[in-house]
Amino acid sequence: MQRQYLPASTLTGLLGSWADDSGPAYRVLADRLRLLIADGRIIPGSRLPSERELTEALGVSRTTVASAYRELRDSGYLMSRRGSGSVTALPSKVAPELGRHHAPGIDTDGLYDFTCAAPSAVPGISTAVAEAAGDLPVHLATPGYHPQGLPVLRSEIAAAYAERGLPTTPDQIIVTAGALAATSIAIRAITQFGDRVLTESPTHPNSVDAIRRTGCRVVAVPMSPGGWDLPLLEATIRQTAPRAAWMVVDFQNPTGWLMPAADRQRLAIAFARSRTTAIVDETLFELSLDGQELPPPFASYDPDGVITVGSVSKSFWGGLRIGWMRVPEALVARVLDARASMDLGAPVLEQLVVAGLLRQRSTILPERRLELARRRDALASALASELPSWRFRVPGGGLSLWCELPEPVGSSLVGVAQRNGVLLVSGSRFSPDGGLESFIRLPFTLDPDALRDGVSQLAASYASLTTGGAPARRTAAMIA
Repeated sequence: MQRQYLPASTLTGLLGSWADDSGPAYRVLADRLRLLIADGRIIPGSRLPSERELTEALGVSRTTVASAYRELRDSGYLMSRRGSGSVTALPSKVAPELGRHHAPGIDTDGLYDFTCAAPSAVPGISTAVAEAAGDLPVHLATPGYHPQGLPVLRSEIAAAYAERGLPTTPDQIIVTAGALAATSIAIRAITQFGDRVLTESPTHPNSVDAIRRTGCRVVAVPMSPGGWDLPLLEATIRQTAPRAAWMVVDFQNPTGWLMPAADRQRLAIAFARSRTTAIVDETLFELSLDGQELPPPFASYDPDGVITVGSVSKSFWGGLRIGWMRVPEALVARVLDARASMDLGAPVLEQLVVAGLLRQRSTILPERRLELARRRDALASALASELPSWRFRVPGGGLSLWCELPEPVGSSLVGVAQRNGVLLVSGSRFSPDGGLESFIRLPFTLDPDALRDGVSQLAASYASLTTGGAPARRTAAMIA
């Protein structure tokens, strides 16, 4: 089989200023290569330069490169084959330091896991499951396939939209196995191979991966330090005429920004003029942590041109794996046709559980918001004290802080922090086009004590990486 060869010059560029990291040179080189492979920037199955070629390109000793390659072979990231040289691979069990995405199979016991922006279940899930089980027998006499979703759940979801001022019928709701599945189905329904899809940068990486797997071209528009750059968005829409756009306008992941109503209206007009179908993910909508009044749903400004994606993964529990789409009436049949080639519906019992939880959301969600606000404030205070050089803004909702580091060492910090028991995802993972090495996303989903201890270990890791000394401190009152 023909394997992609990665020239030494290309690999040197990908490695960046790896030699500036602290620790034995061979270990630092191996860590950086491991991250590149795990993050997908070096594709598994690629043939790396020979030890001699890389030694000459990097200007290091042959022993350094040989030892780094040996470390990668021992950990399953490199294989040596006769006639093929050294070929990259992913081990059968991905090690937790990779930070590419949260992997439930990884044992994170004893580690501070900042890789997953999803909280544990709200109280009452077990009761809701027991109640739903009582409603299950009536469904057992049916085949159990519901491509559009159970009527009882679709009615609850439609009613929730109507309460927010967006009239919706149950027939406009399509229930899916989570928000990511909804995004994949919507993209497949709306686009064709080679179409452009506009996204923000930074943004949710798994959704970008799903878009690219349909054969679409991602057009990423950078966010500004103050949120969305509307003139840049409008100019990009005019110049590229994207067939679809995938955006998160409610406590955007990972930045936490909330798009104002006026900007929603302005952007909806731009999409309508270019005949761009907006797919707006509202998964974080329910997590408003400061009691602020929320803008109307994005679809309010163009009910016939916007597909809205929702989920209970952040508000109730990710283990339920239930999401949905609110689809314009004219597009429902097309979306259902696209869905048929992917799956035949979400699990019945979980849909019954979610229907029951939605009926109780007015009593369940306030407690969820209060707890998340407490954790957010604990994380912000710990960062201000332990890592005063890091810049971040405390968002009014969502699940994470988007932190800017003084130096572009995000990927290096991932490896160093893992050795100190802290699991991270570098900012580059949230960029559709690469870069953002000066950023780290830190979810506030752990309990406050774990957040404080984790930040303490993170500060020690950062100090060893950048200065070799102890981190400076400041009080929480100094947060901007």
